[in-house]
Amino acid sequence: MERWNHWNRCNRTSRRCRRGEDLQLPLTEPEQGNAIHGLLRWTSWQVTEADGRRAVFRATVWPRPGYPFHLLVRAEYDLGDAGLEVAVTAWNRGVGVAPYGIGQHPYLTVGTATVDEALLTVPAQTWLCTDGSGLPVAEESVSGTPCDFRTARAIGGTMLDTPFGSLHRDAQGRAVVRLAHPSGEYGTDLWLGEGTEYLQVYTGDTLPEAQRRRAVAVEPMSCPPNAFASGTSVVALEPGGHHTMRWGITVPDD
Repeated sequence: MERWNHWNRCNRTSRRCRRGEDLQLPLTEPEQGNAIHGLLRWTSWQVTEADGRRAVFRATVWPRPGYPFHLLVRAEYDLGDAGLEVAVTAWNRGVGVAPYGIGQHPYLTVGTATVDEALLTVPAQTWLCTDGSGLPVAEESVSGTPCDFRTARAIGGTMLDTPFGSLHRDAQGRAVVRLAHPSGEYGTDLWLGEGTEYLQVYTGDTLPEAQRRRAVAVEPMSCPPNAFASGTSVVALEPGGHHTMRWGITVPDD
């Protein structure tokens, strides 16, 4: 099996092997020896459509050392009566098969001073144990662990920078993460739809002090951390092929 290093938010190792060739991505987290946050984080996006409720952006991933593939990426944000819906699609414009993975990290808050008081629900059966560099070493059941948020409970002092898998989905095929006010009177749902196999939950413990634990990042991902090295859920984009990831934010009725 071909093994590729991920260039996305959700993957952190810095080397990959393609048909026997070893390539090196820039170490954007040098203290950990990782490539993190992806090839598009510092890229300028072009606005191609915009109105009062909808915006569409486009960017290009040009071939480069470490990722010699050509992608066109389109991100659409649509704010309607049901909430925010996001669709990110990538097309392979090159001549060879391109390894691909995508992740985004929106932050949720319900107005509490810190995330400790907020109630969190994560419909995941498994979590990925990570080493000191944030690389997964095993996937285990959440049952009986501090990472079990299948039933809503206060985050408390739990520190999360944690990938989750085996997502439970509703009749619409969506996995719904809920962050609720401790009163239970209101909250925010983030749903993961097409193209989302994993998610990462981050309580902001490594952010600058003024931002620390003020919100929860709920990150839809097409693959887990280090996927280009492990091969787990990496998308192989054929020339002309595409991949779409959909997620959104709503306010629950109940």
